[in-house]
Amino acid sequence: MGVGDVSKRILIGRKLRSSQLGETLLPKRIALPVFASDALSSVAYAPDEIFIMLAVAGASAYAWSWKIGLVVALVMLTVVTSYRQTVHAYPSGGGDYEVATVNLGRNAGVTVASALLVDYVLTVAVSISNAAQYAASAIPHLIGHEALVASIAIVVLTATNLRGVRESGTFFAIPTYLFMAAILGTGLYGLLLLLNGSLPQAESANLRIRPEEGWEGTLNQVALVFLLARAFSSGCAALTGVEAISNGVPAFQRPKSKNAATTLLLLGLIAVTMMMSIIVLANQMSIRYVDPHALENLRTAGGGAVPAGYEQHPVISQIAAGVFHDFPPGFYFVITVTGVILVLAANTAFNGFPVLGSILARDGYAPRSLGARGDRLAYSNGIIFLAVLAIALIVIFDAQTTKLIQLYIVGVFVSFNLSQLGMIRHWTRHLATERDPNERRRMQRSRAINAFGLGMTSVVLVIVLVTKFLAGAWITILAMSFFFVVMLAIKRHYDSVARELAADESDKVMPTRVHAIVLVSKLHKPTLRALAFAQATRPNALEAVTVSTTDSDTAELLKQWDERNLPMPLKVLHSPYRELIRPVVEYASAIRNANPRGVVAVYIPEYVVGRWWEQLLHNQTALRLKGRLLFTPGVMVISVPYQLASGKERAAEMREEYWLAPGLRRGSDTRR
Repeated sequence: MGVGDVSKRILIGRKLRSSQLGETLLPKRIALPVFASDALSSVAYAPDEIFIMLAVAGASAYAWSWKIGLVVALVMLTVVTSYRQTVHAYPSGGGDYEVATVNLGRNAGVTVASALLVDYVLTVAVSISNAAQYAASAIPHLIGHEALVASIAIVVLTATNLRGVRESGTFFAIPTYLFMAAILGTGLYGLLLLLNGSLPQAESANLRIRPEEGWEGTLNQVALVFLLARAFSSGCAALTGVEAISNGVPAFQRPKSKNAATTLLLLGLIAVTMMMSIIVLANQMSIRYVDPHALENLRTAGGGAVPAGYEQHPVISQIAAGVFHDFPPGFYFVITVTGVILVLAANTAFNGFPVLGSILARDGYAPRSLGARGDRLAYSNGIIFLAVLAIALIVIFDAQTTKLIQLYIVGVFVSFNLSQLGMIRHWTRHLATERDPNERRRMQRSRAINAFGLGMTSVVLVIVLVTKFLAGAWITILAMSFFFVVMLAIKRHYDSVARELAADESDKVMPTRVHAIVLVSKLHKPTLRALAFAQATRPNALEAVTVSTTDSDTAELLKQWDERNLPMPLKVLHSPYRELIRPVVEYASAIRNANPRGVVAVYIPEYVVGRWWEQLLHNQTALRLKGRLLFTPGVMVISVPYQLASGKERAAEMREEYWLAPGLRRGSDTRR
């Protein structure tokens, strides 16, 4: 086994047989942290965004925060209830994409797919960037290096996911449950302190917020509505990740749909409770929180600017510092698990994106490599592709969550809307043929739920587009359009290739003549093996061909040829400009043009080395020649390999690796 193979085994573990796929399925206790960590972790930044948006009008606007939180909670529970219908009706894992494609048509399905792909990438970028911000607040030396920290975190997360869904899920379960315990515990303890009258003020409570220009004084009705709409649209970041469960139903243990629906309900209830706990405590502790890039709006109690270098800590950090002011380990526990969960929240996308990519590959809208399972039965190519896109986004936006969050939400609400509309059509179509009264009542109830969900998500989508379009949402729409066009182009390509490859009656016609050419550079063992193999195929005509670049070498080759008295002629192609590839291609094309119904078989002898550095010591003429001949109509290319000593050693290593692979034994008969 080579060094590369050993490193791969250490990194992702031993290979798994395809028959072991069932062993990787997830029970609910593992599926919850795997698929719901994104939505659960949103409480680490969704409340922050609500306060940031309200802060433009001053601290007095914070009175609306808990009302906005309730509306966001209502939308979340509505979406969760709607998706519970989806996982029962479409348990194959296609989720919103399958619902839209089946019920609304191809374009709707591709639109949903493009929206989800963009949203998954943003999920990773936002979660990891926010985690990097938490790390920088705890470790000052990381300030200014957030993008690097975030990129390293994504690499680690990618390696963990390449080990397989179940193994990565077990790894992520403990931190997710610790995060839930930390936030719910903080909320409960803070509530007890509030009821006892001993809840302390936050570290920023003595600060004032200067309203931004144009937002001073009493707001008129239009301005107030716009302000609340902006805060609401930012708070809806809490809904991201809900759709991942509908895409991940195949990963659940049986009964898949029931377990997925139960996990969805748990997700909704836990996330709503955590989010409202943070918002209520933030208000009661008089937290002051503004856009990190607008700290000049924060003022001291006397009206002066905050000190230079003032570090504004996230909302959860300020709450934990106040609630556990007499118990520092509690504060550090909350901050630590929050930072960890923000990294692991990206795991939702690392499970949803590859599954969606595999379904798109199956349907011909994505490269087929995305549909291939890796050594650990995970969709490895999809995982790596997601990681590359997320790192690029983090580097471009320098891991600044406030900027990335403006790109967020649009995609997920586009998919929400089309999914709900598709489900309404699904139930309407089935109601037209269903006659059982009990089943009809169930379908009518489900349709009503999806109709209410469509109404809610449509309103949210309009608000998000209006309030976030110029702030960065246009980039998301542009990215979705790009994916849409690319996927349709890929589909056209695969359809075109399928039409070209479809067998018809003309394919039964055999070529009238096979003209075989064996390329010769020297008269050595690889050449003699190629000549013998070409003779064994019994072509209609067989000749050896050499390209003459120097007269002395050509004369020596002709002399050796005559001495061996070989049975086929040696044709010399003169190349005054020392080109090797063009003369061969032109000669093969000329033979083909002389007999259009025949084929030209070009045999290329080449020797095989086993070490990468040996490749650098030999020219790649054979490889380049094959590349040219493959585009020449009517020409077949046959490689005749000859293994050198290092090549034979490498072949023995590969055989050893194969025979000692899991599930195989030396001497076993694989034909049984």
